[in-house]
Amino acid sequence: MPVPLSRLAPQNLSTQLAERLGERIRMRLLPAGARLPSVRECARQQGVSTHTVVAAYDLLQAQGLVEARPQSGFFVRDFVQDAALLQPEQARAAEEPAGVPQGTRINASMLVRGMFHQSVGGKPQPGAGVLPAEWLEAGFLAAAMRRVCSGKSLYDTCVRYGDPLGDISLREALSRRLARLGIAAAPQHIITTMGATHALDVISRALLQPGDPVMIEEPGWAVEYARLASLGMRVLPVPRGPDGPDLAVMQRYCESCAPKLYVSVSVLHNPTGYSLSPASAHEVLQLARRFGFYVVEDDTYGEIAPDHAARVTVLDRLSHSIYVSGFAKLLAPNWRVGYLAPPPALVERLVDTKLLSTLTTPSLMERALAHCMDQGQLRRHAERLRQHLAQARTRSVALARQAGARFAAEPAGMFGWVDTGVDTETLAQRLLDAGYFIAPGSMFHAGRQPSTCMRINFATTQEPAFWRIFEREVQALRGSA
Repeated sequence: MPVPLSRLAPQNLSTQLAERLGERIRMRLLPAGARLPSVRECARQQGVSTHTVVAAYDLLQAQGLVEARPQSGFFVRDFVQDAALLQPEQARAAEEPAGVPQGTRINASMLVRGMFHQSVGGKPQPGAGVLPAEWLEAGFLAAAMRRVCSGKSLYDTCVRYGDPLGDISLREALSRRLARLGIAAAPQHIITTMGATHALDVISRALLQPGDPVMIEEPGWAVEYARLASLGMRVLPVPRGPDGPDLAVMQRYCESCAPKLYVSVSVLHNPTGYSLSPASAHEVLQLARRFGFYVVEDDTYGEIAPDHAARVTVLDRLSHSIYVSGFAKLLAPNWRVGYLAPPPALVERLVDTKLLSTLTTPSLMERALAHCMDQGQLRRHAERLRQHLAQARTRSVALARQAGARFAAEPAGMFGWVDTGVDTETLAQRLLDAGYFIAPGSMFHAGRQPSTCMRINFATTQEPAFWRIFEREVQALRGSA
């Protein structure tokens, strides 16, 4: 629990409250554009007078962290953009990135910092984007690193940049892995990257120009919205359902906007856990072929999904699709090893873009990972994780339902999409006071509109203590409505 506001502290109550809120804003836990609780609501939450809250908000406004909007309240400013140095027209453009609906401010660093936030007390965080460290601990990683660092191999990998495509041993292992999924990709047509996010970035920079329209699922991965917006792309949100995207919306976009890409998490979609049906995959490909866009299939969660799950790239044979994946969720988040498999005609173009951003990728880690794959260690590790997740999911779902939460999507994979019945941005701030970070639903919408949903990590929501606090705060919000 954070230190409560104290009348015995050297600072007055308004200064203490301003410092608490200011710290959250600077850590991006209160994102740009977020509305602070009303003066009356904040006073009730903190057990202080409305005069104290008004004084605290005035202090934050004087520091340039918030702005007052008539008849609306106080909102977090995007202090990363120093609008004071810009002309009025430039300031407006800086506030609203190209392709993002009016009124939206997406701050990529806020999203990343928030999703990996750890409380001081070391509690498991419901909004975490990774599995617990103890789940990922694997002794075979250290053994593999010792093996590739021995003798002449260490010297060779350290004094040379390496192959622009990536280490050949890993690309050969990846080619075999993709073949088991039904994707034919030769080693010379696979490109390694610094994680799956880097792979998506390489594709965007190679195939798009600022202002180009890109279709992306909604709800969807928050960082992907922010990344595309930061590159100046037009973000076209496509509603995602249990079987796949809304095909009617996609067709309207194709007819009116001529999108260049469609970015999709086909298997164990983040945040809903949905997986694409074969029929929907076929329809998506029909649109791609008819209107000439590429489907970028982000299979980040593929290693914890059944191999038989439907994938666009299996049906398409890498003709109008690009396969992307990585190992951060499964094995070693800090190793940042990812890869992409594009149509052969795009390989050189994508390699050129990779060279401009990172030159090459670390051969030592890639060789160690290849060794783990060849020895079957990675496959056995993935099977253990699936078992852990299945047990955690069962327990987490039971606790959530006991606390009155409803799942907006059938629980599957690593994340759950929970309907709380209250605004989750407001709920998030109340839970932060109790030491818990959640991922509010607004983070997973391109327009960041208010949402009653939140994304939870099944692995980090198995403690009854969190769900008791969750239930208490939801009831308090409903009572104050």
